[in-house]
Amino acid sequence: MVTRNGEAAFPPGSLQVSRGPEARLGRERERKPLLLCLSHLRWDFVWQRPQHLLTRAARDFTVVVFEEPVWRDAAAPHLEVTRRRGDIRIAVPVLPHGTDDLEAVGAQRKLLERFLAGEPATSRVFWYYTPMAMAFSGHLPADAVVYDNMDELSAFRGASPEMLANEEDLFARADLVFTGGMSLYEAKRHRHPSVHPFPSSIDAAHFARARTERADPADQAGIPRPRLGFFGVIDERMDLDLVGAVADARPDWQVVMLGPVAKIDPEILPRRPNLHWLGPKTYEELPRYLSGWDVGLMPFALNESTRFISPTKTPEFLAAGVPVVSTPITDVIRPYGQKGLVEIAGDAAGMIAAAERLMARPKAAWLQRVDRHLATGSWDATWAAMRRLIDDALGEPVASPAGVPAVAGTAVSLPAE
Repeated sequence: MVTRNGEAAFPPGSLQVSRGPEARLGRERERKPLLLCLSHLRWDFVWQRPQHLLTRAARDFTVVVFEEPVWRDAAAPHLEVTRRRGDIRIAVPVLPHGTDDLEAVGAQRKLLERFLAGEPATSRVFWYYTPMAMAFSGHLPADAVVYDNMDELSAFRGASPEMLANEEDLFARADLVFTGGMSLYEAKRHRHPSVHPFPSSIDAAHFARARTERADPADQAGIPRPRLGFFGVIDERMDLDLVGAVADARPDWQVVMLGPVAKIDPEILPRRPNLHWLGPKTYEELPRYLSGWDVGLMPFALNESTRFISPTKTPEFLAAGVPVVSTPITDVIRPYGQKGLVEIAGDAAGMIAAAERLMARPKAAWLQRVDRHLATGSWDATWAAMRRLIDDALGEPVASPAGVPAVAGTAVSLPAE
């Protein structure tokens, strides 16, 4: 049942917030301001930009990630709150099967209101990854509103027709807009007075382990060399025909594909004797796989969903010491292609020729240039710059825990191969 204003009319007391003993408030949480992240991405799906930033934010803020709902055989809507490393809480609305779109918005509104009512009275930052969350959170007070616009979601498969209208509302409310790359910054900078580009950064020390790791994972150990590899979400942004064409053209090469399949039918994945779909791997496992690759592949399709992407895996390949060939994605060409750090190829023949050059080229001089480039940035430095802007929006600096500097960047020394 839906009320006249579009809210779900569930019986009084039927919407429950289950915090659980593991999420009880402590003294440290009571002192910190709240950072509420409203996200379309599942925290436990793949480790990417939100996780890198929010784990760092958790040093200074009480971080809650409010995810999209799941539908179950539930008697009434309720919120499941669990905890992850760093005392980050993940809040998932659970809605009964049969809940329609309007009821879902109303239920999420009430669940979020009740959750926030139970939080300490501190400063609050709302951090949006999806404009669609404006439908149930836009009326709530916040001391600062951040839109971390990491992708052009309106161009993705299955995007809601209401996405653009909700984004307009979010631009109107946001104090700060961050973009996940330079091309997205150029597209959005005229829509808000405070837009700041923060391209994909790097946890260099983590991926640098691939330069010295020598033990192949069990499911990769039996695959011959040379190996060309990709890791990441396999969805409509992937040029599957290109992947198949590379495998067909060089049957003596092995193509290794890591990652979950999303929004496309797994049955359409090309199948070849030298094409290996090894499935999703954890962030912790990735350096071991990359250590056994001769070339990194970024075979992105050139379509609306990739027009503004800034692949985080570009610097991750480089930190791992794996030379890379990519299709001509704007945020890969600039700066990586222009600096000669990544080869750019538009078709299978070009990708194969580039891979041959990369495998024949001595790596020492290339690695020196890579390391000079990577030394200019890190996720720590990115978060520090973001936090300075948030402090300005709040009107005062956020206090850091004892022993943690208010603004910190990390210089990383990478081992040579």
